[in-house]
Amino acid sequence: KAFEVKGQYRISLREWQPFAIEVASADDKAAIEKTLALIGSRHKVKRKFVKIEGLKALKPEEVSDHAVKYLLEAKK
Repeated sequence: KAFEVKGQYRISLREWQPFAIEVASADDKAAIEKTLALIGSRHKVKRKFVKIEGLKALKPEEVSDHAVKYLLEAKK
């Protein structure tokens, strides 16, 4: 399944950076876990400084990220 995860992460003491990321995972909990891992590795942010505000399941035709599209096609 594909999910769009929206939220924000801390970039300084008073500033938060919003994000929206598409991930391919089995369920909601796995999508959140994958998002936390990606934000942490890309931006060196600890999990406690990442706020998840929304999670939405996407249909295959709504996916715009090429890597996620590839993973969805490979699972068929």
